[in-house]
Amino acid sequence: MAETIKCKRCGQQRPALGYAPVPTELGQKIATEICQPCWSEWLGKQTMLINHYGLDVSNPETHDFLFDNMKTFFYGEEGNLATIDTTKQGSVKW
Repeated sequence: MAETIKCKRCGQQRPALGYAPVPTELGQKIATEICQPCWSEWLGKQTMLINHYGLDVSNPETHDFLFDNMKTFFYGEEGNLATIDTTKQGSVKW
């Protein structure tokens, strides 16, 4: 794999991720087309999605949900990225 790539998400010349983050065709595509900073940004978004929606990561339906959001996040494909309501952030009292 190339040391640096023109990232498909941000359009900048940056270090490639360098490995397939998931063992799928999408993972191979990300390894060669997405930069390390954009992958780090996705990991943060993925964590927020898992926590916000209370996802069970052992469930195959969760994988489909995350892969669909991953495609949208990196490539703008097929629909909208799942949203997280942050309007009450910092004001919820337990």
